[in-house]
Amino acid sequence: MRPSFGRLRRAWILLASLGLWACGPDTTPTPSQGTSAPPATPWFAEVAAPSGLDFVHHSGHREAWLMPEIMTGGAAWLDFDDDGDLDAYLVQGGRYGSPDASPGNRLFENLGKGRFAAVEVGSPSTAEPNDLADTGYGMGVATGDADGDGQVDLYITNVGRNTLLLNRGAGRFIDATEAAGVGHTGWGSSAVFVDYDRDGDFDLMLSNYLRWSPQTEVRCFSDRGTADYCSPQSYDAPAPDVLYENLGDGTFRDVSAASGLGAVAGTGLGVVASDFDGDGWLDLFVANDGMPDHLWINLRDGRFEERAMAAGCALDRSGKAKAGMGVTVADIDSDGDSDLLVGNLNTESDSLFRNQGGIFSETTARAGLAAISRPFTRFGKAWADFDNDGLYDLFQANGRVTQHGEPFSADPFAEPNLLYRGLPAATFEEISPRGGTLPTLYATSRGAAFGDFDNDGGIDILVVNRDAAVHLLHNRSPGRGHWLILDLRERSGASALGATVLLDTSAGSRLFNVQSAYSYQAASDPRVHIGLGTTDHATTVRVTWVDGTETELSNLTPDTVHRLQRPE
Repeated sequence: MRPSFGRLRRAWILLASLGLWACGPDTTPTPSQGTSAPPATPWFAEVAAPSGLDFVHHSGHREAWLMPEIMTGGAAWLDFDDDGDLDAYLVQGGRYGSPDASPGNRLFENLGKGRFAAVEVGSPSTAEPNDLADTGYGMGVATGDADGDGQVDLYITNVGRNTLLLNRGAGRFIDATEAAGVGHTGWGSSAVFVDYDRDGDFDLMLSNYLRWSPQTEVRCFSDRGTADYCSPQSYDAPAPDVLYENLGDGTFRDVSAASGLGAVAGTGLGVVASDFDGDGWLDLFVANDGMPDHLWINLRDGRFEERAMAAGCALDRSGKAKAGMGVTVADIDSDGDSDLLVGNLNTESDSLFRNQGGIFSETTARAGLAAISRPFTRFGKAWADFDNDGLYDLFQANGRVTQHGEPFSADPFAEPNLLYRGLPAATFEEISPRGGTLPTLYATSRGAAFGDFDNDGGIDILVVNRDAAVHLLHNRSPGRGHWLILDLRERSGASALGATVLLDTSAGSRLFNVQSAYSYQAASDPRVHIGLGTTDHATTVRVTWVDGTETELSNLTPDTVHRLQRPE
């Protein structure tokens, strides 16, 4: 997450002397934010309170500066009742070591017409338990069908035992962690459901952050000499990731050692699954904090090999390991493979790795993402086509991890978000107002989940803010183009995580992943959203399912959500 205090202080002094450090509300003109131009139209409106999402996150910070307090905050979009719209699940921190004092996680049902209502955990009058709250010290959440019944389940990552919640319908979830064998007790961060062995059920991969306990906590200080949060390097305790194989009977087996994933420790925060080398099998990428990132290539026999260094996505162009946090994956250059973007710490730019046949090239500066991102600390993020013009845009949810420089607000860790418009040739420009909202929002943002909660064709954003209310950013980008949403399902009815969609256009073949796990400690809408621009006629796409079989879908009318079940 960050280098040592001494190195940071020298960097701050140098940046300040060069006039490059952001020491207050940012007023520096950017290519799209001139000083004399009229105010731009905001792309998003913050509507959490009027929508009924009354969730407030609590880190539990008191006197001690416990490291988990600055990292917590996950969110998920999921259709738990399978009614065609997205519900919201929000992960709570609480107070570490005091689960009885935690408000617990919360599920909000989408009632339609932009309204949500909290799902009640239960009452003494019912004999059926509902374990939705999960009062562990929460980090993040993953979504997928763990037991093969076609309903979306939840895997909660905690500092301490993680929790598997199985969906039993009608808003009721049961804790099946012990029975399933997935209750890892480390510091879990992001997780992903992934059918890595192509046997038809969803396995589970967990990225772990540190081997930490209150007894191993150390004291750290800000540049002002006041108590502050530490760097992961202060602990020198990276943790190995975990891989669970789904045995198809409701149980999982820990295959971390047998698969090779458990052989290499890291400080994992963000994780994504995609076929990075084009062999038809899903691989795994882990963004590590202050260590080289990991690219686990699927060897197709139950084993993985770590190849990030050889593939060119472990370090930046200068050979530096950055503070990898959030990560997003998409085919931004329309060449038929998955590119990567890793968010990093302030003083470090993003890391954009363009995939060129399984070998990556770092092109952050060329894409226009280096200078603007550097003053901020980026967590939740996604490449998404917010304006439906056929080009990927970029949103980043930001928040500091130490008390440096002048604060933007009463919260010393708060920062504004960043929003970029996608341009041709896989380049980007920042748009104003900053973060896409008016007024600009300042918060210590962590997990960000992406999905179209009102099915109007615009991707919306759910952001968890440390020690503050959640943000629901409703997409109101001007001049949105036509669109297509594909809700791809397996024969069981579960979302077809790991499948891909190929759309042939005059500009090339555009690849889309059916995925929910990306960003930071978040689960997003697994439906495939395709911006079509001015195209308003029927569209043909080719779906490749996880096992390699293909289905061609024709006459797909734009501006519609299409639910498509995998054929027999």
